[in-house]
Amino acid sequence: MPKTASLGRRPTIVADPMASLGGLLREWLPRQRWFAGKDRPVTELGLLSMTELYPGCLHLLVHTGHAGVPAPCWTTPAGDCYQLLLGVREHLSPRIGRALIGRPEEGPLAGMTVYDALHDPRSAQLLLERLRHPGSVGPLRFECEPSVPVPAGLPPRLLDAEQSNSSLVYGDEFILKVFRRIQPGVNPDLEVPRALAEQGCRRVPAPVAWFSTTHPHDATLGVLQPYLRDASDGWTLALRALGIGDDFTAQARELGQAMAEVHLALATAFPAGTHGENGRTAAAMTERLDAAAHCVPALKPFVPGLRGAFGALATCDAGPPAQRIHGDLHLGQVLRAGREWFVIDFEGEPSRPLAERCTAQSPVRDIAGMLRSFDYAARQRRPWRPQWARRCREAFCAGYAARAGWDPRKKHGLLRAYETDRAVYEVLYEARHRPNWLPVPMAAIERLAVRGV
Repeated sequence: MPKTASLGRRPTIVADPMASLGGLLREWLPRQRWFAGKDRPVTELGLLSMTELYPGCLHLLVHTGHAGVPAPCWTTPAGDCYQLLLGVREHLSPRIGRALIGRPEEGPLAGMTVYDALHDPRSAQLLLERLRHPGSVGPLRFECEPSVPVPAGLPPRLLDAEQSNSSLVYGDEFILKVFRRIQPGVNPDLEVPRALAEQGCRRVPAPVAWFSTTHPHDATLGVLQPYLRDASDGWTLALRALGIGDDFTAQARELGQAMAEVHLALATAFPAGTHGENGRTAAAMTERLDAAAHCVPALKPFVPGLRGAFGALATCDAGPPAQRIHGDLHLGQVLRAGREWFVIDFEGEPSRPLAERCTAQSPVRDIAGMLRSFDYAARQRRPWRPQWARRCREAFCAGYAARAGWDPRKKHGLLRAYETDRAVYEVLYEARHRPNWLPVPMAAIERLAVRGV
């Protein structure tokens, strides 16, 4: 028999909510910042898992398939799995009107109002209560670190920043990251900070609580961590310095030292890797370049020069041993509180498979990501100030070398290849999500392809 749940004033059959939600979600999902398939129509939409988290709130894992690719399976790259927390009630409060998804006209939820429950303070508080009291709800598992108490009644607020997930701040004491795009396995943003906490690394906030699912596969769904209330992210600080004409080299040098500390702790926390297999890495980079050029025609004139950067990688210095890294390092992934730098968001590049994000890689990949971020910041002001970016890049590498024991600037072939690979990723990302920003990575592409510096 279908399950009956009390949603609002009357019991509603929710055994097959997609009969009500399918059309609404096809329109709503592509408008969300965290939805990865904006450039492809949603042609397949399937329910993988549904749990009534509490009355009036459904937890769903849905599979999306897109035009032109084979459809649905959780484990294939053809589509994506997304986590949704949907509120269902008869009428929506005006104060959360922007959370509205729609009113189904058919199916078991016909006539009800469906909305994104993370915008609802009551739903957000009930989610925190689940995290405060470990246990299970259907396939959902809630766990916590018993040594860190989380007070009840902390007022929630949903962050409105651009990001690939959704984050709730509770009382300026804790922040809950709710992963939107779900892949099987332990998410690195839980695995890595927990491991670093065991190493005594203070540069990364340690997880306080987390939740996961066991169906259709084991997967991490969200992580609660301390919220650094007085912190500013590196991107904001860099733009502020540019805006008032201040130098940022002292902060960049300290950031380089902090990142070296994190890399050293990562190398200890996880089994040591070997020196990079540059030939295989170069082949993978070339493959990503060819795929990106197919999607973004503006790349095509530069492909020969960029291939040269990857080809040189096969014969250059092997560099430092491969190890666990951040995987998506840039100024928005670091926070400065007082005079200390902290590193956050170890999820890696969301577009890459989880298994790939968890493999040992060269720490030069992280360094290249941060160097590209300085260039991004410098190009936010006109006229462009390339000397500002160069000084920050130099200072960051000097700080890193002082703590790590090796100097990224002396690994020119490696650094050029990884920076080129990062710029190719940026071109594809901007073309899909922020076309107005495309000139920023394209300027780097031209520099790296023509001058190689």
